[in-house]
Amino acid sequence: MSMPSRVKIVEVSPRDGLQNEKQIVPTDVKVELVDRLTQAGFPNVEATSFVSPKWVPQMADAAEVMARIQRRPGVVYSVLTPNMKGFDAARAAGADEVVIFGAASEAFSQKNINCSIAESLERFAPVAEAAKAAGIRLRGSISTALGCPYQGDVPIEDVVRVARTFMDMGCDEIDVADTIGVGTPQHVRNVMRAVTAHVDPARVSGHFHDTYGQALANILAALETDIAIFHTSVAGLGGCPYAKGATGNVATEDVLYMLRGLNIETGVDFDAVVDIGQWMAAHLDRKGSSRAGNAVAAKRAA
Repeated sequence: MSMPSRVKIVEVSPRDGLQNEKQIVPTDVKVELVDRLTQAGFPNVEATSFVSPKWVPQMADAAEVMARIQRRPGVVYSVLTPNMKGFDAARAAGADEVVIFGAASEAFSQKNINCSIAESLERFAPVAEAAKAAGIRLRGSISTALGCPYQGDVPIEDVVRVARTFMDMGCDEIDVADTIGVGTPQHVRNVMRAVTAHVDPARVSGHFHDTYGQALANILAALETDIAIFHTSVAGLGGCPYAKGATGNVATEDVLYMLRGLNIETGVDFDAVVDIGQWMAAHLDRKGSSRAGNAVAAKRAA
């Protein structure tokens, strides 16, 4: 089974990892987190989100975070932009990439944003056009691609339909996201093969949550279908809002440890990432959920 020799890791802890935190994380800490991540070698960091502070208070300081980070040449700083107001703010803040999103599940779309998938994607068309006109990278994220908290199974053709729409909008990259972490390896293979029949695998990424402990196995399955971009979060930051007490994003440290064992290059400094994960977990006053990170930290302390 052939696998990519190099993988791009998109570090999402500053945005996806922190947005569900109940305590507001100080701007200084967010800025330091982004800077430490880029120093560790991540080529792409999801830095913040330009959303209404009424809906996501944690991201109210988005413009300040973007203004204060130490930009490293060659690093792509991504931000989430749900509408034109968000896009204008992201452009003013110098974002390298804007992220739009749509659900593969009709029930999820209705419950989350009170409109159909088709309507939600239509709303993003002006953002996509503006990004392309401004020469800003555009990423489309497909949520609930492997299962939905409301409708359960999500037909693969629905995932493909959203992927094709994103491609038609000009997305440079398309995320297949297991929002609630219910996917298993064979299902991941089936979905990725279906999507990459229409989209170049080099433009498809896997975004896996570890709610059911399947994220690493799912990444391995995706690697087997030529996917070479994955989203991860240091210390596994980012809870799953649909499963009480469940972990959210797969921990970066665990993914790096596995990839190192597979001789797959990432360009990211594993030891530096362990330090960042331990520092961030300590700031949030809890233990991080990275098995590899905690094991390495315990070994160092022994």
